[in-house]
Amino acid sequence: MEETNRQKKIGGLLQKDLADILQNSLRESGRTGILVSVSKVRVTTDLSIAKAYVSIFPSKHQQEVIEEINENKSQIKHEMAQRTRHQLRKMPDLSFYIDDSLEYIDGIEKSIKGKEDPVANPDLLDKRKKS
Repeated sequence: MEETNRQKKIGGLLQKDLADILQNSLRESGRTGILVSVSKVRVTTDLSIAKAYVSIFPSKHQQEVIEEINENKSQIKHEMAQRTRHQLRKMPDLSFYIDDSLEYIDGIEKSIKGKEDPVANPDLLDKRKKS
């Protein structure tokens, strides 16, 4: 089912503010050298839940950063509510997922440039994680 314009607008607004909040929280916690970006935010039709897909670079820090984000979810939601209080009546519940699309694309490119051909042998590539 396709997203409505309202869902897209709210998703875009949340995406921009979430990226800013997450970068600031990493900087305040003293973690440097880690880049966090919000690649997509999908909002349900009733606007009660927002799924945020987060890319973390370098990828070796993905698990610990996503755990830290989930531990601070209530503080992030509160700050988001403060920023969007004039645009949204009710702040959607946030859930965070790791966006692995960059790693998946990188794996495809490495396979194509190497000796192995993933088109002829699709078992060479890892299966994508579904969220």
